[in-house]
Amino acid sequence: MTRSPKITHLDASGHPRMVDVGGKRASRRSALAEARVHFPPAVADALRTSGLRAAKGPVLDTAIIAGTLAVKRTHELIPFCHPLAIERCVISAEFVGAAELAIRCEVAVTHKTGVEMEALTGAMVAALTVYDMCKALSHAIVIGPVRLLDKAGGKRRISAGRELRR
Repeated sequence: MTRSPKITHLDASGHPRMVDVGGKRASRRSALAEARVHFPPAVADALRTSGLRAAKGPVLDTAIIAGTLAVKRTHELIPFCHPLAIERCVISAEFVGAAELAIRCEVAVTHKTGVEMEALTGAMVAALTVYDMCKALSHAIVIGPVRLLDKAGGKRRISAGRELRR
């Protein structure tokens, strides 16, 4: 039997609410998200030549710090996210093409709720920071897509961006 998905952040009257996780068991939960940053070819070349440094400083180091801070503050940005004591946050970046940077954010916690929003927020803020650090070189930098790649723990498992049945 297939259940149709339901929106969990609405009460019986259709009003927004935070999901009650009080009855759930704490378990290890993790998520991996990715944001892509597309540069004009000349900008990508300049960044590679400079060792990913821009006039504002070290691009990736700054993006990693900003993304990590965003992960820890996701509940302050997304209204119905629960505050979480993040146990693991790893942000990495690599060129995956001549002019495309893949930024990945992996987050883990032992809790009653998942960390998908934290991983997505971390990847996105890191990408936005790369844009900010490099915008003096070009405003033609494009961010996207941003997507959840993996999620473990809780009711559903996501792998390579696809939901798996349990």
